Amino acid sequence: MKPRRSNLSVPGHVAKMHAKAVECAADVVMLDLEDSVPVDQKEQARLQVIKTLHDYDWSQKTVTVRINSLDTQFGYRDLLEVAEGAGAIIDAIVIPKVNTVSDIHFADHMLNGIEIAKKLQTTIGIEASIETAQGLSNAAEIALASPRIITLVFGIADYSASVGARLVSISGHGEKEEDLYPGHRWHYPLSKMVMSAKAAGVMAIDAPYGNFKDADGLRKSAIMTCALGCDGKWAIHPAQIDVINEVFTPASEDITLAQKVLQANERALATGKGAIAVEGRMVDQATVRMAQQLCSLAKHLGLM
Repeated sequence: MKPRRSNLSVPGHVAKMHAKAVECAADVVMLDLEDSVPVDQKEQARLQVIKTLHDYDWSQKTVTVRINSLDTQFGYRDLLEVAEGAGAIIDAIVIPKVNTVSDIHFADHMLNGIEIAKKLQTTIGIEASIETAQGLSNAAEIALASPRIITLVFGIADYSASVGARLVSISGHGEKEEDLYPGHRWHYPLSKMVMSAKAAGVMAIDAPYGNFKDADGLRKSAIMTCALGCDGKWAIHPAQIDVINEVFTPASEDITLAQKVLQANERALATGKGAIAVEGRMVDQATVRMAQQLCSLAKHLGLM
């Protein structure tokens, strides 16, 4: 799958931001119909997003659309109209607040019918946002609910509300955590989501960092979630893209080491040797798989 290091959320009703988003450095541009759009502008935002998708060349971007949750009066119309109006352009639909597999099954069946009716040559993916205690409890089943699933995404603010966690910042998106809790307060839910995603062979994406002026805090947050196995992170402002891309891009020394591991593995297979040693250390097959994943990402990014 194409890299999803940085995922920029762009309000669907603000057309002037869309042209800039096409040219930004984010791997993914997500045109948003949910939280960033006022209720009285939901329908206009939907029409604007469809227009934007046709007005610009998105061939160099991964482009997604976040619909409203399927338990609202807007969600099903978002899914229907966006998929019918621009299904050949978008890579995936982002479904917020996925609590059970029924949300995925509904969207999957809808998209099946739309793809047949519109004779689409490509398959529209699904990105499922895990934003509640119920959703996290069902994350493993959600990740396996459809072949369309590309990513699981952690929704930190709504998850905090669902478990009654204390609010420590205005945005509720990760900053100032050290003032309240010693360590990483979201280590368990994020690790559980990552495990569920990777067990199903899909990507795991971290929530945005709320204070877009705090580059150091963003970097710290991204480094921790990258270490836990996340493949990328949402951004709420273009100023966050470069830091996120840097953190989730393999360093040159890591690429070199991964190549050594793969070369040693190839030699061991060719000679029938079971043991693999790199730089004086024994390497097992789990490390080989990690090296393969890193090199695959590096190739996608043009680093190899």
